[in-house]
Amino acid sequence: MLKIGIVCHPTYGGSGVVATELGLALAERGHRIHFVSHALPFRLPEAFPNTVFHEVDVTSYPLFKYPPYTLALAGRLVDLCRQEMLDVIHVHYAIPHAVAAYLCRQVLGSPVPKIVTTLHGTDITLLGIDTSFHEITRFGINKSDAVTAVSKNLASETEASFRPDVRIQVIPNFIDTEEFTPALRDPKVRAEHADPCEMLVGHLSNFRQVKRIPDVIRAFHLLQRKVPARLVMIGEGPELESARHLAAELGVSRRVSFVGAIPQAASILAQLDLFLLPSETESFGLAALEAMACGVPVICTRAGGIPEIVVDGSTGILCPVGDYAGMARAGASILLDRGRLESMRAAARSHAMTQFPKDTVVSQYEEL
Repeated sequence: MLKIGIVCHPTYGGSGVVATELGLALAERGHRIHFVSHALPFRLPEAFPNTVFHEVDVTSYPLFKYPPYTLALAGRLVDLCRQEMLDVIHVHYAIPHAVAAYLCRQVLGSPVPKIVTTLHGTDITLLGIDTSFHEITRFGINKSDAVTAVSKNLASETEASFRPDVRIQVIPNFIDTEEFTPALRDPKVRAEHADPCEMLVGHLSNFRQVKRIPDVIRAFHLLQRKVPARLVMIGEGPELESARHLAAELGVSRRVSFVGAIPQAASILAQLDLFLLPSETESFGLAALEAMACGVPVICTRAGGIPEIVVDGSTGILCPVGDYAGMARAGASILLDRGRLESMRAAARSHAMTQFPKDTVVSQYEEL
């Protein structure tokens, strides 16, 4: 039995979801899991066997324009390690989490706990290439005892940008195919979002700029001209209001519903006929995998690690970044061909089950 501290962001995004689901899975295997963040992670239950949540209290001082979260996190980890004698601190994101873990170990003056850093993308593709963060990101990676990346693409980008001294092991994200399943399809739930004669299209994300939310609305605007359809937008974030305005501008407001951040997103994903993910970059594309596990074909951009999870022409269709018109055409071609739609539904579900099973991936982390 290991005592593991898992440090993650609590917000509605792939890294927090993966960190939480991994911690819960390890707890089910008998390990003692301590989640550490500045708020309760979005998908973390308030009570779960073998898990404890530790909140990082960030105090505002007049001296600081921004609260020093890295130092507050390091201090919280020091206290936790002294109380619980953690074996491992598993941080999700190099900045600021890996650096905070290193500071913790320096204060303790001990080679234990070991530090495992999992890279999810933004810390490398956005923060890491910022000159003000590049060296500290590289430092955090190099001071880790083990480093993982969620896709081959992200591992390659990290090696090219930072030339780290440590080996980067690829451990992909995973999916619980009992939680995300076509078995959740329910005519009553579907009727809340679309009429029986309409197709239901969806999107799920944290509505950040990199997700290219306007492309979702524009693609749907073109698609619904060819196929009677509705669009359900799952999630929340900075691009939410602009998406509402664009839907109104294009005259599709009544056909688009914004349902907010839903902890049990599978209940809606399983009702979809098509999923759109037009991101500018994705280190993995967990939302697309969740949709596929529910038996939903996906239309995604050929960006980052997405081609590693989507089989073009079989489980979905890949389009160039920014080609929302092409995404609309691809989506309509699937929805207008019932035979092809059902074939892609089955292929999407099968691919998610065989290539990204929860038990296999959790075992890889456990072995590491």
